[in-house]
Amino acid sequence: MLIVKSRVKDVAKTHNVAGDFAEALNEMIVWSVMQAGERAKANGRRTIQARDL
Repeated sequence: MLIVKSRVKDVAKTHNVAGDFAEALNEMIVWSVMQAGERAKANGRRTIQARDL
């Protein structure tokens, strides 16, 4: 897992966080990183940059 559940709860502050939320968020992050990697590769780079998001 790439994220820290307690930090997600800290950000949510006044909201409750469901048990499955952190895992779903983690899956979104992994997908985003993979997509950014593909974009960087398509542009002839090996470094993922903010603009790849």
